[in-house]
Amino acid sequence: MTSNRPSLFTSLLACTLLCFGFTANAQQAQGNTPAEEPDTLILSDTLNYDDAKKESTFTGNVVMTRGQMTLNSDVLVMREDAEGFQYGTATADKGKLVFIRQETPEKFEVVEARGLRAEYDGKTETIEMIGQAIVTKFVCGKAFDTISGERVKYNQSTSVYQAFGGPNSAARGGRVRSLATPSAKADAAAAACQQKSKP
Repeated sequence: MTSNRPSLFTSLLACTLLCFGFTANAQQAQGNTPAEEPDTLILSDTLNYDDAKKESTFTGNVVMTRGQMTLNSDVLVMREDAEGFQYGTATADKGKLVFIRQETPEKFEVVEARGLRAEYDGKTETIEMIGQAIVTKFVCGKAFDTISGERVKYNQSTSVYQAFGGPNSAARGGRVRSLATPSAKADAAAAACQQKSKP
């Protein structure tokens, strides 16, 4: 399944770029003036940094917080190649999933992504949730858009996402499952939330 529908997966991409700390590079590459970057806090049981490989490995109950984004995994590896392209991989132990949550309070939106592994490739500008992958957008606490499969992949430069079935799919029968709610309903839910939040 391939689509150019950007809403859910643009949010997922922004979320993943933030969690791996690559937003500033993306803005500079596009010639934009970068906004002030939020602090990144990473908690883990151990940290190993290899200067020769330009690689940081965080292990053990990893919790990364960056602005409104939180990532939970068991291992997080971040590295940079000789050309300056950056890469990140987050993995979970057996029986667990990598979890990414990005809040956008002004829109009353939350995007949650789950998978056995999350990967970012700075050279190809793609992110991928791999193994039992599920990505869901919530508006005002209600799920609106959801896609599940074995892999969910998004390309930043082309705004194309792909979802693939397989034996390790989060959907039944190894298929891809996509539920898209009309944007008018999401807008109405956000407006109702905004109305409730007024003093």
